[in-house]
Amino acid sequence: MIDLASIKKEELESLLSEMGEPRFRAKQIMEWLSRGAKPEEMLNIPKALRTRLAELPFGGAEIIETRRSKKDDTVKMLYELADGNIVEGVLMRYSYGNTLCISTQAGCRMGCAFCASTLNGRVRNLTAGEMLSEVTAVERNFAKDDEKKRVVTNIVMMGCGEPLDNYENTVRFLERATAADGLGISPRNISLSTCGLVPKIYSLIDDAPHVTLCISLHAPNNEIRDKLMPVNHSFRMEELIPAAKHYADVTGRRVIFEYALVDGVNSSEECAAELAEKLRGINCHVNLIPLNSVKERDLNGVTRAYAHTFEGWLNKRHISATVRRELGTDIDGACGQLRNKHAENNANPEAAPTA
Repeated sequence: MIDLASIKKEELESLLSEMGEPRFRAKQIMEWLSRGAKPEEMLNIPKALRTRLAELPFGGAEIIETRRSKKDDTVKMLYELADGNIVEGVLMRYSYGNTLCISTQAGCRMGCAFCASTLNGRVRNLTAGEMLSEVTAVERNFAKDDEKKRVVTNIVMMGCGEPLDNYENTVRFLERATAADGLGISPRNISLSTCGLVPKIYSLIDDAPHVTLCISLHAPNNEIRDKLMPVNHSFRMEELIPAAKHYADVTGRRVIFEYALVDGVNSSEECAAELAEKLRGINCHVNLIPLNSVKERDLNGVTRAYAHTFEGWLNKRHISATVRRELGTDIDGACGQLRNKHAENNANPEAAPTA
């Protein structure tokens, strides 16, 4: 059966009916689940029912390590899943609220050349409950850090994994995250990042039309994108760009194009001009990212000053663009870095830090 942390109210009501329990228990249990509580913590539920619920798979994620940046108060977390798999998340604080970057898969099979998450491939998909637990674990662990009622006000699905490669669980997560009896977060406060699985982008219009769609583009043409992103061999830019425009047109939501600037690869003024031409007529914004170098890849980022120059080239061609703020640079903030270090240290305990 589906894990308890992923369950919807109507599914829970059906389960309780099979157990011979009254329907009103569903509301009580859902309130606990929205806070990430396990059955044994549900104190207003009869002990016998708690025991029966505890026998079901839960599907949670527990924070096992945190690193807090001394530069900007960003927090990087490692989560352990019930089967021992490790994923990571990042809590970023802004003036308008706190954004949590969550993972959707343990590892990733997309193979993007600049990403640490994909180095060892995909282990498995996360369930919706495990994704939800990434959020509720932060709420439970960091509640004293923030005076606001809610610690997490915004969610970005940009951690380990490709959300649209785990489509059913991603959609269920979005349903539960935005539901009044779930996390209650506005869909407009949730961003989903994809490397460009075109058919799933069209499906998302029906299944989750109010989230912000972010597309990892990283190139102005197929020749460069082929070198950086294997997915481009399956879904060419001639398919991806129209899909993005269609999403923006139908939903009325601006699409964000993520563009990691790689020195000597996609960062020339000619690239900026070609990119601007590709995106003309789309309700979009370009999020420029000076690449975080990954030691296993022979790719280097540009300076922030150069990134702002590239931003100017796009702006003068009437394409909205900004350079993304750097956060967590002193705590392995880039996706996959901390998870990979944890795996290396477990494989070689003598190499693990002692402090």
